Amino acid sequence: MEHVKQLLNKALLIRLFYRGKRILLGRQGNDGIIFKLFVYGLLISVGFVYLYPILYLVSQSFKSLPDLLDPTVLWIPQKLYVQNFVQAYKVLDFMTSFWTSVMNSALPAIGQTVSCAIIGYGLAKFRFPGKPVIFGLMMITFIIPTQVVMIPLFLLFQEYGMLGSSLPFIVPALLGQGIKGVLFILIYTQFFRTIPLSLEEAAQMDGAGFIRTFFRIILPISAPALVVVFLFSMVWHWNETYLTSLYLGENLTTLPLKLKTFNDTYSRMYSSVTTAGKQQNINESIRMAGTLLIVLPLLILYLFAQKRFTEVVDKTGITGE
Repeated sequence: MEHVKQLLNKALLIRLFYRGKRILLGRQGNDGIIFKLFVYGLLISVGFVYLYPILYLVSQSFKSLPDLLDPTVLWIPQKLYVQNFVQAYKVLDFMTSFWTSVMNSALPAIGQTVSCAIIGYGLAKFRFPGKPVIFGLMMITFIIPTQVVMIPLFLLFQEYGMLGSSLPFIVPALLGQGIKGVLFILIYTQFFRTIPLSLEEAAQMDGAGFIRTFFRIILPISAPALVVVFLFSMVWHWNETYLTSLYLGENLTTLPLKLKTFNDTYSRMYSSVTTAGKQQNINESIRMAGTLLIVLPLLILYLFAQKRFTEVVDKTGITGE
């Protein structure tokens, strides 16, 4: 009787061991609690590296001067001090600079989204003489640094009277060129190649021509590619400062350009203003508030386009910059 009891206890222990092993390591060794904790820990660590600048930006921008000077206040300020944003808003001349940035980035982005889609569809779906040569020329324009062609383009735009406006960005974008235009064509080409040929053949059997097939069939199902190209183009045009200052001159100023002169503009506007008998000086919180105002439109844009963005990245394999 005692021997039977020992065997039952031993069997129970073995059963508990295998059950615990299955919970900790999983059935296949990669679906247990230990593996999931490792994966989530790794993802959170990598995510924190990317989120740290944004979190630091938000935390610092809401700090008042006493919180900024208090070493015990690290991340969470004692109260949300929005006066930093009010001052940064005035220094940036936000609405004027914002609309200039939108004109200088959204319109070229729309132009590249449409023109590069048409070019990419032609390269993906049609065979014609000289197609490899066109691809080769496109790659050459992609490889050549912007600084090499910057002066010839400047002289060309000057000859056509386009300087001092957004036309040096809009016109090349309408022709499938501009900032990273070749990359967008390659993205579309790769995406359109994944669309089954039978879909276009069915549309043509119903009497649709190539143009109607492209606009009525292909474009509606290419929303992920359209979104990601628009997003990339918008961001790159928004963040461009060197070409923007060269083409726009002193006539127009975008938000990123305003950041270069933020300290000087603040000093001119608030050097004569005093608080409690003390002159107002710029501090880190005001700079962070100005920087956050500049990147905020792009963060909101990415928030709405995030789903489409990740979808097309999976399909085309692009990683961006």
